[in-house]
Amino acid sequence: MAPLDPAALPETPEARAALLAEENARLRRICSALIERVESSGVPGGAPYAAFEHSVLLAEQVRERTETLQRTLGELHRAKAEAEAANLSKTRFLAAVSHDLLQPLNAARLFASALEEQSLPDGSRRLVGNIGRSLKDVEALIGSLVDISRLDAGVLRPDIAPFPAEELLDVLAEEYRQMAAAKGLAFHYVTTRAVIETDLALLARVVRNFLGNAIRYTSRGRILLGCRRRQGGLEILVGDTGPGIAPGQQREIFEEFRRLEASRGEEDRGLGLGLAIVDRISGMLGHPLGLASVPGQGSLFSVTVPFAEAPRPSPGRPDPAPSGTPLVDQMVWVLDNDAAIREGMKALLGGWGCRVVAMGSASELEKRIAQPGTVLLVDYHLGDGQPDGLEVAARLRDTYPWLPVLVITANHDAALKSRIRRAGYHCLLKPIKPLRLRLLLTVLLGPQPER
Repeated sequence: MAPLDPAALPETPEARAALLAEENARLRRICSALIERVESSGVPGGAPYAAFEHSVLLAEQVRERTETLQRTLGELHRAKAEAEAANLSKTRFLAAVSHDLLQPLNAARLFASALEEQSLPDGSRRLVGNIGRSLKDVEALIGSLVDISRLDAGVLRPDIAPFPAEELLDVLAEEYRQMAAAKGLAFHYVTTRAVIETDLALLARVVRNFLGNAIRYTSRGRILLGCRRRQGGLEILVGDTGPGIAPGQQREIFEEFRRLEASRGEEDRGLGLGLAIVDRISGMLGHPLGLASVPGQGSLFSVTVPFAEAPRPSPGRPDPAPSGTPLVDQMVWVLDNDAAIREGMKALLGGWGCRVVAMGSASELEKRIAQPGTVLLVDYHLGDGQPDGLEVAARLRDTYPWLPVLVITANHDAALKSRIRRAGYHCLLKPIKPLRLRLLLTVLLGPQPER
């Protein structure tokens, strides 16, 4: 049938409407017939038009679900970013407040160590020893939390510099030899003349952890601290005759909060972060770790550090003193704005026989006249409105270029450690280890260069 000719439409509206309605109905019937014919003549078992409508419906559902998924992913990304920001804020906070956390602990360690130097009744001596051990536990716990926070926050940067390996290892050997002897263990140390290049403080953290674990978990036998020259650098080793570690657990002990049940004792109150920190530090420095262990026979931990050329001696730095140089009557200047730390230093150093002058401000110190044999112990942070310890030391060095300087700080910043080293000063991190301080003072107050 031909399509409706507009010229043939009736003149009255009613007639035209009726005719158009009839034509519309006719076209609908034709469309339905065509759809039925297409579907019946298509692929066997198929319905092309219905499939098309179904495809359109599926596409719409896919679009809606994709939009929902994108919204959900966006919410997850925002939640993840917020969680990471909160975690970073927490770690940055812990890293930033380390100075305030360690100040009172540092003072307490100084007082406890000073008491241990006194002649006390046996009962009092045991109490003081218990206090000292408890403070060491607190120091280890806080130190581990602060270290892992610094590593997580990315605020810990290495200060790479060349130095003789014996500069670090001799001090650690003397310190841990006494700790091993207190537990009835033999301590063997093999020294080296090698010069290595790394961050001294971070490497000390690694080797200290090895030595501390070796002594803690070895009930009898011996401890070894030694070195081997390898093609890739100097391998520093710490061995023990402890319980050993099964092969299946040797990777686990480097994970956070993991400790071996068989190794735990009454004195082991750590968080299981020590070797996790060691693993992260070695990764940051690029120093490979090694572990060889046989259950029941002991363990051998190692770290390999690259060799370096011999560093130039710092001007004005004293020559090493012979072992056992007495500190009696030696003059020590202490500059610290914390009164408790000044009193703790006076008690500790006075117990070693030193003559101590402790002051709280740079202006007060600079009014005094330094004397031959003097050494300056200066805190880096001297309070608001005060010059920092490096500025004070530099002014005194202008007048007394031979003056030995020991900067004490809780700041682990690599740039600060580099400044201290370039100035020719020594550095100790808080909380101060009394034995480390005593050994360093023995060197600094030994024979001085001609002036």
